[in-house]
Amino acid sequence: MEYVLLSRSGVAVADASLGAFNDLKLGKKYKFIIFKLNDSKTEIVVEETSTEQDYDAFLEKLPENDCKYAIYDFEYEIGNGEGKRSKIVFFTWSPDTAPIRAKMVYASSKDALRKALNGISTDIQGTDFSEVAYESVLETVSRGAGSH
Repeated sequence: MEYVLLSRSGVAVADASLGAFNDLKLGKKYKFIIFKLNDSKTEIVVEETSTEQDYDAFLEKLPENDCKYAIYDFEYEIGNGEGKRSKIVFFTWSPDTAPIRAKMVYASSKDALRKALNGISTDIQGTDFSEVAYESVLETVSRGAGSH
């Protein structure tokens, strides 16, 4: 089945992008997925999938001067001995140093990908590494921990 969502910018979400997300969400095959726009800026495609558990390995995949989208299966401990929780986090990485055109296209294309991916609990907008640091993301995801 061909499943394509178009954004305001006319960018579509590739089938493989949805497949990779479902593999992460349902199959727990990946720890994170990095998405990018293809060279012709018409489709959101998977750039890379990874099973690497180290959060720093994920951060190293975010380029200093270019935009990306990412999905991360974020696990964290809950206080009171409640154990581990896991939340699927959607990242829009748009560093200040990225080209203006790239930032505009990624901003206007985000909704198509975001709406296509069901089951995301948290959105993180990152313009520099402090905003996507583990502690920042942990604070954001754990804020909603008690409200289900």
